Amino acid sequence: MSQELLRGPGDRRSTSWAAVTGFFLCSTIAGPLLAQASGSEEPEGRSDRLTVEKILDWETVSDPRISPDGSQIVFTRRWVNQMEDDWESALWIMRADGSRQRFLAKGSSARWSPDGTRVAYLAPDEDKKTQIFVRWMDGEAAMSQVTRTLKSPAGIRWSPDGSRIAFTMFVPDKSTWKIDMPAPPEGATWTSPPREVKRVHFRRDRRGFLETGSTHVFVVPATGGTPRQLTDGKGTVGQLFGGVTSGANLQWTPDGRHIVLEGLLEDDWEERYRESHLYAVDVASGDVRQITQEKGPWAGPRLSPDGRTIAFTGFPWTGQTYRAGELYLIGFDGAGMRKISGELDRGPQNVHWAPDGSGVFFIAPDRGTSNVHFASTDGAVRQVTSGTQMLSINSVARNGLSAGVLRSPREPGDVVAFRLPGFDGFTRLTAVNDDVLDGIRLGEVEEIWYTSSGDAHGQGWIVKPPDFDPDRRYPLILNIHGGPHAMYNVGFSLAFQTFAARDYVVLYTNPRGSTGYGTAFGNAIDNGYPSVDYDDLMAGVDAVIERGYVDADNMFVTGCSGGGVLSSWVIGHTDRFAAAGVRCPVVNWMSFAGTADIVRWGYERYEGYPWTNPEKYLEHSPLMYVGNVTTPTVIMTGELDLRTPMSQSEEYYQALRAEGVPAVLLRFDKEYHGTSSKPANFMRTQLYLMSWFERWGTFDDGEPENVAEVN
Repeated sequence: MSQELLRGPGDRRSTSWAAVTGFFLCSTIAGPLLAQASGSEEPEGRSDRLTVEKILDWETVSDPRISPDGSQIVFTRRWVNQMEDDWESALWIMRADGSRQRFLAKGSSARWSPDGTRVAYLAPDEDKKTQIFVRWMDGEAAMSQVTRTLKSPAGIRWSPDGSRIAFTMFVPDKSTWKIDMPAPPEGATWTSPPREVKRVHFRRDRRGFLETGSTHVFVVPATGGTPRQLTDGKGTVGQLFGGVTSGANLQWTPDGRHIVLEGLLEDDWEERYRESHLYAVDVASGDVRQITQEKGPWAGPRLSPDGRTIAFTGFPWTGQTYRAGELYLIGFDGAGMRKISGELDRGPQNVHWAPDGSGVFFIAPDRGTSNVHFASTDGAVRQVTSGTQMLSINSVARNGLSAGVLRSPREPGDVVAFRLPGFDGFTRLTAVNDDVLDGIRLGEVEEIWYTSSGDAHGQGWIVKPPDFDPDRRYPLILNIHGGPHAMYNVGFSLAFQTFAARDYVVLYTNPRGSTGYGTAFGNAIDNGYPSVDYDDLMAGVDAVIERGYVDADNMFVTGCSGGGVLSSWVIGHTDRFAAAGVRCPVVNWMSFAGTADIVRWGYERYEGYPWTNPEKYLEHSPLMYVGNVTTPTVIMTGELDLRTPMSQSEEYYQALRAEGVPAVLLRFDKEYHGTSSKPANFMRTQLYLMSWFERWGTFDDGEPENVAEVN
């Protein structure tokens, strides 16, 4: 673990602030042996233990943006609105040393103008529609609304001279299916016309039904005015995932004549799985030129200081389920494309050019950690920061001072400043949860490695209770991450720590299929998910049992999304767990593929389609193994879930009941994918799991509690 000394807010110093990161899990969990179902009271003598209601005081920081001269940082600060059961956020500003932290404006996505005199950001207008605003950073602090569009702008970028702002915005397809429908009688109330679906991906989790149309690039004067559309057609701008678009990376050339972007400006972009390109659009004429030619998922363009070279990420197209991203350079004219990430075999993120144009800094996720690396233009790669930590680079000033967010097992995440290229440690600038954790004793987080089938090496982490006694026998919770191509990391988890506070030992691992271990490891479940990942999970459990402090009769398993897939797979292949919490699962790959919001992703899991290769889809569907299940199971899914639709949970629930397995289906109100976006549902998720595990565990008298309640 890194023991670099970090300077605290202002002149305070924190001793050996471990640079380790974590993430706030959407699949949250709770703690055992709790007599109070509400979780609102602490057992006697345990007021220093973490409880689920701490979420109500929790805060997060994100997207720190340092001014061009390196003197100030704007960042997004988020907290819980307890009255409306939701998260709220606002822009805050501070000096680069962390002093004078204060509220700036309601909004998000702040971006400094090139001369540092203004900040552009997104915020709701008086009609609650997201628009672009600009705030002057002088004594007057004037604010102006730049856009008044019918659709929400996104991806704002200043022109080099500060006179214009580029952004992306959705453009609806106005063509409709016209029929000769008679007019209703005066005063009649007829049903609305049917929703016309013309696209493969017509729904999106957390958004619902989508309009037919595409995302395009616009430019507007920074003083306000009428936006001018630069790209058009049925193709789309932005990052692509399984036929679904997300935010776009726009980059102005230094002369302000062109904008470089990512996307797929072809009419059939939805059908071209895992393919996108880089383009340059002439700002004056709107002419578009494709820069990359080789087929692949090319994204994240970053222009060199002189504007001649573009750094970007991706890899040559492959039919494999997973491949670690690589870092490339290409000339603005499309010539000389070459890889500069060498043999790193880790997916680069947060790419930033060195001020002198000698290469790029980037983040590389690696075995549950994330650190800064540097790749020179000639392809030499070196690691810049080290330690058991999760770190981001969000912005870099002209003087090399950089701002990011750093997390650790015992530190939830704060804004830090550090210098590039001459890295000499981190300065911790915020401390948004120090007050929440004041007086709270956290569980120790220990890293473990173990061997699985085929001599594969697995990595995981154990969270131990605060008063851990190696001579005791503790109940164990196995938590499984989603994805499946994702990575549990070394960062703080409020959910895992809450479980540990209730005397559970918590195990979370990265089985094969996880990212951060290279292409071969991540692709081990290609055309076979689940398969060897199950072996890795069980090997991890066995490794912890061998340590002698786990009660093998009181082990529990849970996970959401991909973790829901694997938790349902686990109980279909072993009866060693006393109870399970299967959250937002996929249990039937045949029905999932055509009903989720990521249809193309569903059709690419296995060779062929469900109707051409049904045996393969069924072979890896947990539903097909429900006849083996004896484990009492609670299923939790959001009513609005479009990523792993509620119908998947319903199928599994009914199958379990048909087989006589104790089962309950919990349908979470106002939740899309996951069950924890609302603070109240975060607490409910943990408390229901806690209650279910306590009901079926044999903690005291050797018998599960309240069995008749579910049978």
